[in-house]
Formats: sequence, structure tokens, C-alpha cells
Amino acid sequence: MTERARWLILAAILISVAALPMQWLSAQAAGEDDPDATPPVTTADVRIVKRAREILNSESKWNRADTRICPADAKTFSLYCALEKATNEVIGKFEHRGAAMQEARFVIDEIAPNRKKYHHRLMDYNNDPTTTFADIQKFFRLLEERITKRLQEESQNHGK
Repeated sequence: MTERARWLILAAILISVAALPMQWLSAQAAGEDDPDATPPVTTADVRIVKRAREILNSESKWNRADTRICPADAKTFSLYCALEKATNEVIGKFEHRGAAMQEARFVIDEIAPNRKKYHHRLMDYNNDPTTTFADIQKFFRLLEERITKRLQEESQNHGK
């Protein structure tokens, strides 16, 4: 094999190796933004929902004009921001496509009459003029029930 051929092979290997992380990162980024992702639930997800319900426990704390920007010093909270704050408090970092957030989106898919018009499920449900504070409380109850049910199912399936 000529020296030139060796250099070409080495260059091809280096380019391939360098491209792998970029392909992996690209795939990860695409996977993280899957609107229908269903990551496994944990007991932390139940704690997140309970904490979010505490954060948003009165109508006076409800921000009806969500922008999905959640200031650290906020005094009012949208559904999205209550879940973001609770996630940060319970697990130490926010996960946009984490199990609690995803299950919250799926609850909205089930209960929101205007769902087909929503671009961002949590924000648009929160901001929907037909959504009441009673709906918000019902949402949290359904979300906790859904996550608890999934936990039980996953634990039973894991034992098999």
C-alpha cells in the first residue's frame, strides 16, 4: 500500500469518527423534541405534580398569559411554569420532554375541547379563555392519577 493510500484511509477514518458524534447529537436533539415521547415515569414525577399543584394552589397565583418564559422570582405561574419550577425543585433540573411534562401534555390531549387548535399544549390550554381554575385543579388530579397508574403498570411489567 502506498503512503498516499494510507493517508487517504487515515483521513477517511478520522472524518468518519468525527462525524459520529454529530450524527448522534443530531439524533438526540430530534428525539428530545418528539412531542409524543413517553419516557418512563418515576416516583419523582408524582412528587413533581404534587409540588406543581402546591405552587398553583389558588386562582390568585395563576398566570393566564403564559409565554413559557418562567422568571425565577415569579409570583404567578402558568401550568407550564408551575411544572417547570416543581421539576427544578424535585429533581434539580428541568426536562422539557421529561415524563411529568409529557404526561401533562397527554392529559391535555384527553380533556381539552380546543386541543386541535393548540400549537403548544400546556401554554395554549393554560391561556385558553374557556379554561377555568377548576379545570386547572382537575388537570393536576388527572395528571397525578395518570402518572400513578403508569408507575403501577411499569412496576408490574418490570417484575415479569
